[in-house]
Amino acid sequence: MILDRYFARRFTQSFLIIGAVFVALVMLIDLIEQLRRFESHNVSFGQMLGLTLLNVPAGISEILPLLMILSTIVLFVGLARSSELVVTRAIGRSGIRVLVGPVLVAVVIGGLAVAMLNPIVAATSVRYQTLADTYRNGGPSALSLSSEGLWLRQGDAQGQSVIHAEGFGGDGVTLLRVTILSYTPEGRPMRRILADSAVLEPGQWMLSNAKVWPLETGGNPEVSATRHDTFELPTSLTQDRIQDTLGRRDTISIYDLPQTIGELQQAGFSTRRHQVWLQVELARPLFLISMVLVGAAFTMRHTRFGGTGVAVLTAVLLGFSLYFMRNFAQILGENGQIPVALAAWAPPVAAIMLTFGLLLHAEDG
Repeated sequence: MILDRYFARRFTQSFLIIGAVFVALVMLIDLIEQLRRFESHNVSFGQMLGLTLLNVPAGISEILPLLMILSTIVLFVGLARSSELVVTRAIGRSGIRVLVGPVLVAVVIGGLAVAMLNPIVAATSVRYQTLADTYRNGGPSALSLSSEGLWLRQGDAQGQSVIHAEGFGGDGVTLLRVTILSYTPEGRPMRRILADSAVLEPGQWMLSNAKVWPLETGGNPEVSATRHDTFELPTSLTQDRIQDTLGRRDTISIYDLPQTIGELQQAGFSTRRHQVWLQVELARPLFLISMVLVGAAFTMRHTRFGGTGVAVLTAVLLGFSLYFMRNFAQILGENGQIPVALAAWAPPVAAIMLTFGLLLHAEDG
């Protein structure tokens, strides 16, 4: 156990150091992207730095497999250069037994990523989108589903509008039985609209059989109400934006995903992307374990044999290949080409079996 704790501590130290370096790089790259994205808007450097910090958790979650494989490479290359692996084997400890500590740390990190990092990413992604819409359009746009139907909030320089729809069209951009409340930039009610349907067109909602009540006149709104066969309401929302919002998984905590999947199914939307994402997140600890095994399979060797650089490069390339295969299987699962469970669990299980076979071959020939 002393050796296991030692290797686990060395692996954790490597992970923290490499993680700090990559977080700094991610922040720098993202800050440059924010400067480019908001160069034509009146956004201060402090506000863009805040947006960058909100993107940090999502960046960490994305590069976590890379951090895992690089930490493993640093650990075992260091152990090989100091001949600690030779001493460990000399006392009768097999190379595979050495992996117990790093693998347990990978399990803990994977569990924390699922239980804690995932909800943090969801919360910061929502906050980032809200602030980005506010800086870009003068007000946030939002979309949510509930048992009462679909709720939308859009904003621009003229004010905010809250849209409620009781039903949805088959094309995903037609709302049925629509109620709209519009507010001035100061937050005062401006008008209320009731329509049979609303179709999203470029730059506007096209309302059918709409009744409009003005709320700024101070008189009787019913007396001033008007009816329109068609009524145009400007909007900054797009069809892709709405569908992406409904399909975005990173803004939903893993604890809320089952309920969200049920609500989307009840509303008539496809939930396959969310189901695949849920299973992929649950399988994340296994995938991180496979990254540890990949790094160990090519670097758990003495430096006197030479070829350390080639071994490191091979391990990194194999890690990227496994990452690509996991994403490819995820896409196939989202498109319905393969079952959800197979898309999420087959890549990490196959990667573990492959790398474990390489380790057995390296140990026993």
